[in-house]
Amino acid sequence: MSKEQLITVENLRKLFPIKTGFFSSLLGKKNYVHAVDGISFDIKKGEIFALAGESGSGKTTTGRLLAKLIEPTSGKILFDNTDITNMKPKQFKVFRRRMQMVFQDPYESLNPRMIISDIVAEPLIVQGGKSAEEIEESVCKALEDVQLVPPEEFLFRFPHELSGGQRQRVAVARALITRPEFIVADEPVSMLDVSIRAEILNLMFDLKEKYGLTILYITHDLALARHICDRIAIMYLGKIMEMGPVEKVVSEPLHPYTRALINAVPVPDPSILRSEVVIKGEIPSPINPPSGCHFHTRCPEYIGEVCKTKDPSIVSTERDRTVACHLYA
Repeated sequence: MSKEQLITVENLRKLFPIKTGFFSSLLGKKNYVHAVDGISFDIKKGEIFALAGESGSGKTTTGRLLAKLIEPTSGKILFDNTDITNMKPKQFKVFRRRMQMVFQDPYESLNPRMIISDIVAEPLIVQGGKSAEEIEESVCKALEDVQLVPPEEFLFRFPHELSGGQRQRVAVARALITRPEFIVADEPVSMLDVSIRAEILNLMFDLKEKYGLTILYITHDLALARHICDRIAIMYLGKIMEMGPVEKVVSEPLHPYTRALINAVPVPDPSILRSEVVIKGEIPSPINPPSGCHFHTRCPEYIGEVCKTKDPSIVSTERDRTVACHLYA
């Protein structure tokens, strides 16, 4: 692992067991949801790395695996050159301070029975080692960082007394209070009004610059990813289809799936004509994903039996740019 890399993921898999019927259980048959299916990537220190794709592609599960909220089925996760894959909770407590998560829905992620000061202070209380005065000072500083000022006006409010944008600022403050190095941001603006999204994104970018944060940004919106991210990985049914610098991937997509996603992004200029890329059918079930290339059942550039039977190799087309597609084999 390079010194410039904060996170390294190697062949990471997560299978969720699902209940089977009575006769299937007698036969010993087990079914699994293949949420994350053998992915590898790294995140460099100080960058914003995006995971993008349709709903059900495995983005959120990957984020939760990296934040150690769920345990992987197999594979390896390195954090700052340390293997945290199978680390026990007591051992991981030191690392928990160094990584935090901002969830998608501020309505669900904040305890409605707690006042804002207690919500933001909770990570420090769990970690221990600080006096009440130090915690209060840290809470006020965190609220100032997310532009909830003066903080005294918010300390004793409940979440239902705040707007959606203010709630998400509280969620960001809670994530920042331990001064982490790494934040998983799981679609942090998708539940907010369009007018508020830019404010929250710009706030996160400013805080990233101020504190030297490394961010995994999970999104289905390629336009937003292009606005704030450095690199991007495109996921489909638990696999990474394409990865590289965000500007390159969005402006010169290699994988047919990436081209289809970009084609779905509205363009404000009606004079710009784009070739239509059509994805056929529905997303297959992650319980029984297609053989070979997972995308072959919907691919507009399907080239035959090789797509159906052989898992495509990951090909490096240039520095920091990879694609998993038989068109580039």
